[in-house]
Amino acid sequence: MKILFITSELYPLVKTGGLADVAGSLPQALRDLDQDVRVLLPAYGKIKEHLPTAAPIAEMHLLGQPTRLLAANAPGSDIPLWLLDAPKWFDRPGNPYLQHDGTPWHDNDERFGALCWAGVHLALNQAGLDWQPDIVHCNDWQSGLVPALLSLRDERPATVFTIHNLAYQGVFPKSSLSKLELPADLWTPEGLEFHDQLSFIKGGLVFSDRINTVSPTYAREIQTPRFGCGLEGLLRHRSGRLSGILNGIDTDKWNPENDRLIPQNYDAKSLDKKSVNKRALQERFGLPIEEKILMAFIGRLVPQKGIDLILKALPTLLEHPFQMVFLGSGSSDYEHSLVYWSRRHPDQVAVHIGYDEALSHLVEAGADMFLMPSKFEPCGLNQMFSQRYGTVPIVHRTGGLADTVEDAIPPQLKKATGISFDLTEAGALLEALKRAWLLYERPAAWRQLQRSAMAKDFSWHRSAREYCKLYQQALADNHP
Repeated sequence: MKILFITSELYPLVKTGGLADVAGSLPQALRDLDQDVRVLLPAYGKIKEHLPTAAPIAEMHLLGQPTRLLAANAPGSDIPLWLLDAPKWFDRPGNPYLQHDGTPWHDNDERFGALCWAGVHLALNQAGLDWQPDIVHCNDWQSGLVPALLSLRDERPATVFTIHNLAYQGVFPKSSLSKLELPADLWTPEGLEFHDQLSFIKGGLVFSDRINTVSPTYAREIQTPRFGCGLEGLLRHRSGRLSGILNGIDTDKWNPENDRLIPQNYDAKSLDKKSVNKRALQERFGLPIEEKILMAFIGRLVPQKGIDLILKALPTLLEHPFQMVFLGSGSSDYEHSLVYWSRRHPDQVAVHIGYDEALSHLVEAGADMFLMPSKFEPCGLNQMFSQRYGTVPIVHRTGGLADTVEDAIPPQLKKATGISFDLTEAGALLEALKRAWLLYERPAAWRQLQRSAMAKDFSWHRSAREYCKLYQQALADNHP
């Protein structure tokens, strides 16, 4: 199959969330299955610096602006990367969506409207490249208008739309309709109109041949008012075309057997060596080298990630022989709270504000338990990294966390890979930690838990095969 993969971020060139990891890995996994994949990405200024040999291959006139298409290869692969070069829209520093003060760029509708129009021209072989895809794979709201615009064509490729996080929807004033040169036919409640505003994400949800999310449980959750963000009715209406495919992880990069970012490599048969990484982690964070349970948290310090639950549970936890390390940034209130606890209990709590890739590997390899009490989690990656490293995840049973962590309850202890809890309350988190502690006190049971976790297949090859099936379904829907 010829697949045009449209994304607004791609690791390691530009990343704000899980979409970048997917875009950085899934196309290569599809190529490994002999699919013909091309990736369309905005040519943010920083990207052009990283890919100085990117060469122009086409010109397009989009929304009154002359633009170019630059060709390069995605870093570390032979995947053709097509960069939409429009300096007016994309030559800006920092976050691809937000200004320095955290507010959205004033012209995000134009910026990603142009990306969508570029995707349409490529989908219809109108860019002079003599290549037309069978499948156009769109990701999140930034490419949501592509399925809507293609729906107006009699002869078009099949479309797939992946929801990475439904909370981000790309909603703009009604005036954006004419500014983006969108046909008036699309302005209906059954189309792009959403409470008298223009919704990019509705373009993908209404008009795609197939819709998927990044875990099966999240696909069910977003059809409910609690997780549907106002779109649950539409998603229930399209439930016959909606499914969930778990993200994979880079199992070469995240592999304790040969990870160069940790001091001691190990595998499921040599878990005793893990303790070397634990000591190194304690030293790195200035914690006493003691035989206490070492728990870790890596992530954005925002309510979605359940950091408030951890902070509420912390006073009780600190009455017990636990140590905790935190790596992340986000809300200044949460940052200040963690720093406060680290200064008040320097022998038990340590904090690194910000993100550090090498340090994250040491945390995964050195911790005994990994806390991930997210309120909602479309897929999540760290719980998979943790299992790969024999670090037992403690998770709220939601979205991808429910799909990737087997709870250690008596009927399924032999296949268990972590601890889950159902209520988003500090008490439920504490109860889960009590269960984890009791298992930790039973070395044979704990080793079984670690080995079961390390045996799970979280590779992208598994996920890529599922996407190939989804593409075939989309093709059948497009040409019944």
